[in-house]
Amino acid sequence: MELYFIRHGRADRTAWSGNDFERPLTPDGHSRMEKEARRLGEIGFDVDVIITSPLTRAIQTAEIVSDVLEIKHRLVVDDRLGFGFDLSTVRALISEYRDAVRIAFVGHEPSFSSVVGELIGGALVVCKKGSVARVDLYSRDSRHGELVWLLQPATLLK
Repeated sequence: MELYFIRHGRADRTAWSGNDFERPLTPDGHSRMEKEARRLGEIGFDVDVIITSPLTRAIQTAEIVSDVLEIKHRLVVDDRLGFGFDLSTVRALISEYRDAVRIAFVGHEPSFSSVVGELIGGALVVCKKGSVARVDLYSRDSRHGELVWLLQPATLLK
């Protein structure tokens, strides 16, 4: 089973005075995510479902990826990917999406780095804004997996 962790793109805290839940991607963040999504398409990225946090910046990121890859019909918003996302949430979502072999999660820090680290045996992992990590679980019910790759934005934008 392949799990992908896509951290939302750039969203500026200093220029935003509204509710953090509604903080959007910056224009640069939007543009960069489009380029990253095209690059993901070039390397064969495909998933059965994209599950995103309900926060605006995450939804925008998920929409960009699903639009560029033409898989918008596979996009699901789930409150559990907001703040507090953890390994038990991953397990619950894997159980709910039994037919999915490749699941992408779109969300936030510090949750993503922590979850990826836990899945690969307690390693320290840093998921920058716009990064994508792939973790392969040994089986659907496995508690651990292997970090296949972690693509930071600088790599995806080349």
